[in-house]
Amino acid sequence: MTIGFLDSGIGGLTVLSEALRRLPANDYLYMADTLHVPYGTKPMEAVRAYVLEAVETMVATGIDALVIACNTATSIAVAELREKYSFPIVGMEPAVKPAVEMNRATGKRVLVFATPLTLQLPKYYGLVSRVDEEGIVDSLPLPELVGYCENLQFDRALMRDYFLGKLAGYDLNQYGIIVLGCTHYPFYRSILRQVLPAHIQIVDGNVGTIKRLTALMNRFGIAERHGNGSIKFMCTGGEEAYVDKMRSALSFYQELNMPSEL
Repeated sequence: MTIGFLDSGIGGLTVLSEALRRLPANDYLYMADTLHVPYGTKPMEAVRAYVLEAVETMVATGIDALVIACNTATSIAVAELREKYSFPIVGMEPAVKPAVEMNRATGKRVLVFATPLTLQLPKYYGLVSRVDEEGIVDSLPLPELVGYCENLQFDRALMRDYFLGKLAGYDLNQYGIIVLGCTHYPFYRSILRQVLPAHIQIVDGNVGTIKRLTALMNRFGIAERHGNGSIKFMCTGGEEAYVDKMRSALSFYQELNMPSEL
C-alpha cells in the first residue's frame, strides 16, 4: 500500500508527518514539484498543468491513494484528478470551518494565513461564505513565507520580525484563532507561538486531512493493505540535493514536536 503526497516543495512534509504518526505501516511516495515551486504566486492555469503532470509521474511510479498536500493545488485541480483516477484522492483546505465553530462562543475573530493564490480562488470564498455566517473571518496573504521555508530560513529573530511586521495592522486582542492555510506554514508554529498573545490558538488542517484519508481508504477497502513503512522522495527537477533536503526537513519538523491541533 503506497500513499502518494504531492506538494510544490517541502510544505507537504507537515502533512506526511501526520500520516506517519497515524498510519505508520504504509509505504509513502512524496513528490515535490521543484520545477515550479511555489504554486501560490503563479497563475491558476499554470498550476493546474503542473499538478496534473506531477500526478501522472506519481501514478506511473505506483500509488494506491493520493494526498494533494497543498491548499492551492487542491483548490485548482482536485476535482479534475478525481474524475481522472479511480483511487482515493484527498485534498487540503484551510481549517476555517472548525476554527469558526471553536470561536463562535468566544466572540473572537478568525485570521487565515494563506498564499495569495489560495485567497483569490473561488473555492476559498465559497468555503468562507458557507461557514462564516457572522462575518468573523479575515484573511492575510503571506507571499514570502513559502520562499523562506523552502530556503530553510528558520532564524527565530528574523522570522519573528517578519510576522510582527505582517501583523502590525491587526488588533490581536480581537482574534481567538489563526488558521495556517498553507502546508508550509506549520514549520513556523513555534515561532508564531512566541509572537502571538497566549489566548490565540494556532490551527491547521493536517489532522483532519489524514482522518479523511483513513476514512476514504476504509471506504475503498484498501485500509488493510500495509507496506514496510518506507518513504520514497522524488522531485520533478530530479535534484538529489533537494531529496536530501526533504529528508532533513522532515526530521527537523518531527523533532520540533509540533502535532497539529486540527
